[in-house]
Amino acid sequence: MQYLALGQAAPSSAVRPVAAGRLAAVLVLLPVAARHGPRLRLPVRRCVQAPLIGAGAALGLILYLPAAQRQLPTIAVVLAALYPALPVVLGFALLHEPLTGRREIGLTGAAAATVLLTLG
Repeated sequence: MQYLALGQAAPSSAVRPVAAGRLAAVLVLLPVAARHGPRLRLPVRRCVQAPLIGAGAALGLILYLPAAQRQLPTIAVVLAALYPALPVVLGFALLHEPLTGRREIGLTGAAAATVLLTLG
């Protein structure tokens, strides 16, 4: 949905649609974090990493925005369909995490989505 909404954004809107989407995500997650706050004790390292990961996701959306506005959504959406596979592959390759059944299903789903998107 987010990619479709960004594809509808006016070129003059700059990065406002991305900022609105990030703000909406924070507003949706704040009540959950407040409710589970005492159980969400994270190491300081993770608390520093979380905003950096969010900034990376925002950067990806900011880079997607001009592609969608320049009528290249087909290419951008195909690449975005691979996004769920990237953390799994990086975890497997760099952190030696096991490929569980759920992860294999996710990789298969990402591959299937990519094939279906390229077929039109």
